[in-house]
Amino acid sequence: MDGTDGAVEADGPVGGELHDGYRLTEDVAHLDLDRVHDWLSNDAYWSLGRERDVVERAFAGSAFVVVLRDGEQVAVARIISDRATFAWLCDVYVDPAHRGHGLGRRLAAWAVEWAERHGVQRVVLATRDAHGVYATAGFAPLEGPDRYMEIDRRPQRAAVLAWPSHR
Repeated sequence: MDGTDGAVEADGPVGGELHDGYRLTEDVAHLDLDRVHDWLSNDAYWSLGRERDVVERAFAGSAFVVVLRDGEQVAVARIISDRATFAWLCDVYVDPAHRGHGLGRRLAAWAVEWAERHGVQRVVLATRDAHGVYATAGFAPLEGPDRYMEIDRRPQRAAVLAWPSHR
């Protein structure tokens, strides 16, 4: 697993100090996969029950960012990308004890910054309830959603789709 571009501490627009002691980094040394697995498999509606080996493989093949506070991982996000034309932002998770501090908005902004650094002009994501968070980074609803198709064999699919629409 190599993080995004060699697993270095992120400074400037990529990371560094945020506020209230929070720090953004793409350094793989700070990725706590046990914690990420716990969050995703036990609390995140889109990935309930996800196996540990699946989390490992997912992060091994992705760019990611971690938010730290006092050395503890408190949030994470990852991007799946060809690093040329397309990126998918996913597994954006902020620990419940750290929500309300703008970390979700900062993770969304990181995704946009990451795409810009790599010359990727298209980033998509899916959310059932955080549209406003992503809108602050420039995300908008899909235009022409009828053009998209999917294969979704996740066991959580029915539960994800059953959630009331944000509109």
